Amino acid sequence: MQDIEDRETEGRRHFLKCMAWAGTGTLWLMHGGVLKAQPLNAGGGTIATDATFGFVQISDSHIGFNKAPNADVAGTLRKSLAMINAQKNEPDFVLHTGDLTHLSRPEEFDTLSGIMQDARMAKVFYVPGEHDVIGDNGAEFFRRFGERQQTGGWYSFDHHGVHFVGLINVLNLKAGGLGSLGADQLAWLKKDLASLSPDTPLVIFAHMPLWPLYPDWGWGTDDSNEAVSYLRRFGSVSVLNGHIHQIQQKVEGNITFYTARSTAYPQPAPGTAPAPGPMKDVAPNDLHRYLGIRDVRHVQGSHALAVTEEVFA
Repeated sequence: MQDIEDRETEGRRHFLKCMAWAGTGTLWLMHGGVLKAQPLNAGGGTIATDATFGFVQISDSHIGFNKAPNADVAGTLRKSLAMINAQKNEPDFVLHTGDLTHLSRPEEFDTLSGIMQDARMAKVFYVPGEHDVIGDNGAEFFRRFGERQQTGGWYSFDHHGVHFVGLINVLNLKAGGLGSLGADQLAWLKKDLASLSPDTPLVIFAHMPLWPLYPDWGWGTDDSNEAVSYLRRFGSVSVLNGHIHQIQQKVEGNITFYTARSTAYPQPAPGTAPAPGPMKDVAPNDLHRYLGIRDVRHVQGSHALAVTEEVFA
């Protein structure tokens, strides 16, 4: 038993030792599941320079929202895409992790589609947020942006040895309730992963967090434990979510959970306000500090993901 535990520990070190997360002014290096901080100029550029490919996550565009603290969410989405287009190492694609629109209106989807044409990348992968499925349970979203691999809208794809899985956890929600995957999607996920080697790096993306970040505000997914159980045998798993409009991170063995900033507006930290929602008191000159994109780079052979948070200048 000890020998098995030692091999598992060594496996975690092998797959996670180069995983990095960069916030404003600090580079976080993952070693054996423990984060260590160092200045951004302390040799942290090697992973991105040597990357075999990269992609960008954006989230929570909320096209149609026009109140404090951001009356021009279309403008800040365009600024996000300009940041992506200006990347020195051009990303291969973009992941949008939901809430493309604020109220699922056709004109909001039209606006979003037009803006996203500014992205130079040939492909954008989408999953819906709860704001994208209002009134029609996502029919309009899936018609325009769905991958159509599965009836329920979930899908997977492979890119340079990394297996990506887009999950749907925002359908049939109760107001303020937790997300849900459902039995059909969980059965599909188990089957989708079954043939993969444990050495295959995984990137799972969905809108609502796949861990109980703050259930009192519905920030979690009620059946995520079963989904996570299918991920544990893999050596390197990154789970990317949106929904909460801020960076939160959790490490669970070889699985690292990340939530993303919004391109539209920030929300309060868990439990620091009576309820979630736009932080209306953010001064216009300070809004840029709360919005941004996420750049992810993969290095073939080391199973490393370099995850960089970029805020608006």
